[in-house]
Amino acid sequence: MQLDALQTLALSVAQATSPAQVLDEMVRGLGMTEGVALARVWLIEDEGDKRSLRLRASVGFSIVDPGVRWSRTDGGHQHIPLSYGKVGTIASTGRPLLLQRGPRDWLLQPEWAERERIESFAGQPLAFKGETLGVVALFSRKRLGKDDLDWLRVFADHAAVAIANARAFEEIAGLKERLERENAYLRREIRWAVHPGPLIAESRAMQRVLDEVHAVARTNANVLILGESGVGKELVAAAIHEESARSEQPLVKVNCASIPRELFESEFFGHVRGAFSGASRQRAGRFALADGGTLFLDEVGEIPLELQGKLLRVLQEGQFEPVGDDRTRRVDVRIIAATNRDLETEIRAGRFRQDLYYRLKVVPIAVPPLRERPEDIVPMARQFLLDFARHLNVKVPLLTSDDERSMTTYEFPGNVRELRNVIERAVVMARSTDRRLSLHLPAPSVPAVAPALLVSTAQSDDTPLAPVIPAARFREMERENIVNALRHCNGRIAGRHGAAALLGLKPSTLSYQMKALGIRRGE
Repeated sequence: MQLDALQTLALSVAQATSPAQVLDEMVRGLGMTEGVALARVWLIEDEGDKRSLRLRASVGFSIVDPGVRWSRTDGGHQHIPLSYGKVGTIASTGRPLLLQRGPRDWLLQPEWAERERIESFAGQPLAFKGETLGVVALFSRKRLGKDDLDWLRVFADHAAVAIANARAFEEIAGLKERLERENAYLRREIRWAVHPGPLIAESRAMQRVLDEVHAVARTNANVLILGESGVGKELVAAAIHEESARSEQPLVKVNCASIPRELFESEFFGHVRGAFSGASRQRAGRFALADGGTLFLDEVGEIPLELQGKLLRVLQEGQFEPVGDDRTRRVDVRIIAATNRDLETEIRAGRFRQDLYYRLKVVPIAVPPLRERPEDIVPMARQFLLDFARHLNVKVPLLTSDDERSMTTYEFPGNVRELRNVIERAVVMARSTDRRLSLHLPAPSVPAVAPALLVSTAQSDDTPLAPVIPAARFREMERENIVNALRHCNGRIAGRHGAAALLGLKPSTLSYQMKALGIRRGE
């Protein structure tokens, strides 16, 4: 083996930019050397709690069957325990080995060596800074000597440096990619990550929720937050995380309903470069980003059934494989899931796995809708006023008693999200001169009520109290009144002769009320 061949081979290996490219260049160059029948590289890798040699590159050809190429890495010598056989001995001792054709057991497969006219075996450890990274080995049809073994030693030293450098570059690229991903995530979720807002709990219903938050935050138990859309399930999840021992680690949110089925695995578990078409770089998944912290799975009931098993596995075992990678990664993640669906109904309908449901529902927390906690409406509105005024750099608008009254009598079908939007719109539209708000809440139209429909209340001798209409009947009458107005106007809403004018409402307000009450124009 000549010096110029060594220089050429070492240069091509040094120019490779990834561990896989380094290994391919190593065996390709060695395979082109005169007399070499088979060149292979094994790397020492962790397999669970054990270390073993794994075949990572192979090049060679048969003279018995010229069409056969020995380039596969998944054959019988794919895994070799340390200290087992010739290659394992090289790895465990860190010493080279040169064998010549002779005794019957000089190789593990002497019949193969006989057929292929193998004369020598040479192997060198791949060592870098005192650590053995793997083994490079040659099976030669030409008899090798000490000079050839020394040649292979020099090459192995160059190759080990190239492997270590390529691994370092890959790790740096991975860290850079992760930082970029985290940056992008924080930019998208900055309001969530930096200031999700306080949990306001003036009502008894929300005080019970807060008690449950305090209790579960001290544990690592998975939590399933239940409630209608817009009730503030995200805030409950944030409160649990902030009070937990994981508060210094990331809280990562993923909206399960927004992930396309074909990207589910990549989004959750990440992928390696080249794993699929368009995967031009390595990408960390949400589980990797949340390692050590909390992963909030919003709208978990939207995950397709065929993908739920993949999620269940990582919840049970705490490990996963990125797409395109066969290495198992371990993570320590606390799961908080949320849904507005009835998952038990989904299970009966065959759309949600029962085992996943029980894995998620270790501690269930039900967040009540805003209509069941009217005491929280005004404190929330005041907090939103402060937040939006600060954000928009305007003076805090005034919240009048009429505003408070209209908010507490409105049921907010969109819950906290609707209240927040109402306040944000009012702050944006508030006149700077008098700082008055315009909430644009639907005003109920009260029809005439027959005495029989009223509920009498206790009366004093002097001052009779006004009768009270039950809320359900009040909504029913409001609906009937709007339907009657639409009938009078032949379904027309706007205009001089429309139902809005007849009711004394703006057309937009009437349309909003119709939507909230489930009224179609055709009625």
